[in-house]
Amino acid sequence: MKRQHSFAAYILIGIGVYFLLRELKIPIITDFFSWPTLLIIIGIALLIHSYTSRDYQHLLSGTVVLGLGIHFHGLSHYTFWIDHWAVYPLIVGIAFIVRGLRTKRGGFTGIIISAVSILLIFSIRLPAAFDWVYDLTALLERFWPLILIGIGIYWLKKKK
Repeated sequence: MKRQHSFAAYILIGIGVYFLLRELKIPIITDFFSWPTLLIIIGIALLIHSYTSRDYQHLLSGTVVLGLGIHFHGLSHYTFWIDHWAVYPLIVGIAFIVRGLRTKRGGFTGIIISAVSILLIFSIRLPAAFDWVYDLTALLERFWPLILIGIGIYWLKKKK
């Protein structure tokens, strides 16, 4: 019974600390009084819950929510923050790596997704031998909903 309510307890503690710090008006943390901070709190709560209950099914979602919260916070508060579409697959790749460290599944997929995302984020112009990447990304940008549909159908049909 104790483990059943631990996620809700972590959420309540995180939100309580958030509003307490907001009331104390500490100058250093005033940048964190925004909606991305709530995403960060939820992501951290999911990660803590997963690790403390040894039920690692929420590691992927916790890392994605935490990553999105950090990214949105960075976009709204820091001028140097990277605003590129490939940051989102990078967050998902990191989430696969985090989950793979505990479950031994998806780690390689996370490394591939992260590597491709980093390549796309930091490359202004690829060498001529990699021009096929631009064709592939143009194709993916146009037909990415079909890829999501295909993955969903595959997961429905996949035998357990």
